[in-house]
Amino acid sequence: MGADTVADVGTHIVWDWNGTLFHDIDAVVAASNAAFAEFGLAPLSVERYRDLYCVPIQDFHRKVMGRHPTEEEWVRLNDAFERAYARERARCGLAEGVRELLSGWRTGGGSQSLLSMYGHAELVPLVTGLGIAAEFARVDGRPEPSTGGSKTEYLVRHLDALGVPAGSTVVIGDALDDAVAARAVGARAVLYSGGSHSRASLSTLGVPVVDSLSEAVALARVYA
Repeated sequence: MGADTVADVGTHIVWDWNGTLFHDIDAVVAASNAAFAEFGLAPLSVERYRDLYCVPIQDFHRKVMGRHPTEEEWVRLNDAFERAYARERARCGLAEGVRELLSGWRTGGGSQSLLSMYGHAELVPLVTGLGIAAEFARVDGRPEPSTGGSKTEYLVRHLDALGVPAGSTVVIGDALDDAVAARAVGARAVLYSGGSHSRASLSTLGVPVVDSLSEAVALARVYA
């Protein structure tokens, strides 16, 4: 899902979805625990999940399992997670203040888009159903089955499709990989502590860490 390229946008925000605009950390942890239960592993608390979570996702599984999963186990874990998440997601919604933040940035002349590692076919109807699709110049989810890899290559494609220079871009997300991807392409990043990582782990990359999305947008305004 996309639009024409964006020209002369000043600061352009690339938003992450899961754990950022979409407040689903409880659903993610519940789905992860459902997957791990198939291997007889004890459930994780939200705090423990945040302490352990990392990408590639296989490394997160290694931390939890005490060893690297085999290819067969990776597929089984991923399939179990996706089944459970599809159930749990129904109880989730937008993070606090998201509608107002998106509308305010757009009506104030700002440009923004959405890039997620969530599957594109699932992402677009979810964003549309929540009534916020029109706020974005482009919405991109992961176009192929998950390999647990980095967001960097997807960010490159996303910005190319928009015609937005990386130097004018601020990536706002909840994961270290958002900052790694931003740094790799020459963009700025602001990390939000309400999602998948602990605040302590987010602070290890030297980028701003905020506890609310309104703080993240305020920083993006400073960069404008």
